[in-house]
Amino acid sequence: MELDDELLCTPNLEDAIDKCPLIVSPDTALFDVVELMSQTRGTYCLLNSLDGTSDNETIQGVRCSCVLVKSGDELLGIFTERDIVKLAAAGIPFENVTISEVMTHPIITLSETAFQDIFAALFLFRRYKIRHLVIVNEDNKLVGIVSPESIRQVLKPTNLLKLRRVSEVMTKNVIYAPPTATVLRLAQLMADNSVSCVVIVNEDTWENVLFVYQPVGIVTERDIVQFQALGLKLSDISAQIVMSTPLFILNPEDSLWTAHKEMQKRYVQRLVVSWDWGAQLAIVTQTNLLKIFDPLEMYGVVETLQKTIAQLESEKASYTKNNKSNKSNSIDTDNILQPSSVEKLDFNRHEIDNDMDILCSKIQNSIEYLIDNPDISKELQKVNLSSVVEDIKKIRGIVGQLPPDKI
Repeated sequence: MELDDELLCTPNLEDAIDKCPLIVSPDTALFDVVELMSQTRGTYCLLNSLDGTSDNETIQGVRCSCVLVKSGDELLGIFTERDIVKLAAAGIPFENVTISEVMTHPIITLSETAFQDIFAALFLFRRYKIRHLVIVNEDNKLVGIVSPESIRQVLKPTNLLKLRRVSEVMTKNVIYAPPTATVLRLAQLMADNSVSCVVIVNEDTWENVLFVYQPVGIVTERDIVQFQALGLKLSDISAQIVMSTPLFILNPEDSLWTAHKEMQKRYVQRLVVSWDWGAQLAIVTQTNLLKIFDPLEMYGVVETLQKTIAQLESEKASYTKNNKSNKSNSIDTDNILQPSSVEKLDFNRHEIDNDMDILCSKIQNSIEYLIDNPDISKELQKVNLSSVVEDIKKIRGIVGQLPPDKI
């Protein structure tokens, strides 16, 4: 089976590492950190380093959704947008607080030598429920930061994403609120439910029974960061004033490629999914998109293939044994057959054996391809498995169509 080169190409993982993360000293005021994070949307922000040197370049790419806290060469902690939301939800004043008091430590890190494929990072994202992974060298010195967003940007998943549907990865646990809810309430909902956004909906009812949700906007962690940076009082602001609207609504049957392109086009990390005329809501995020590269999906497939090939080898051995036995009996005992008939029968057997070898080779190639490429989509797995099943049916069909007395 020929597959598109773009589908199977290996991403350049070096490009997935943000080597210019936002770095602050432990005594930096929390309010200053929030202001810095609010100003770096859509770019790598190259700030003054600890030794006083500066780089004036701004690189388009992953925005600074976190900061690292360092003292000299020592990594002390990390602070993310989610931390800002939690502090805001708890009503903690940002004035007179230093970053060292609220940072998360110790930091989860991954050595640069271990970052040979995306699966090591994805595993740590899931295990520790984080969205920022610090990459260090062999001396435990900072190399950069990897996030689901940075990994997604270096993948070349055009065909892979086209084969998968939004319904396969979307999150149905949607937290929503009415347009009249305060931003403080939205921050509390995000913190309490460990989500990165709240969907703003109008609720239509019929005879006092909820009939449909109408998603009209969205408020995200990033918005909370911006409001905090502006010094706004979250309890005085309603969602309808600050929500992002109008929304681009996805359908569960849309391809993940559509979701991917819309996220890029609109500079967002999540999209709302709605179906059944608004009775059902879901969210698809950049982290969701990375689920299609989860190697755990392949474990069951490989186990099934191993059983299939073992069964196939057994059936082939049984067929070969019966074929030889029946061929010997037919030549020695069947006096009715004329020489020309025996010659024709031998020729047919040769064709059968040749067809069997070809089919077995195809099956083996399909299985080896699946085992060697654990990062392909479920759809491509199904395509290869369907090919294996069809070839097995052909083998059984060849044997089954031959009368026992003519084998």
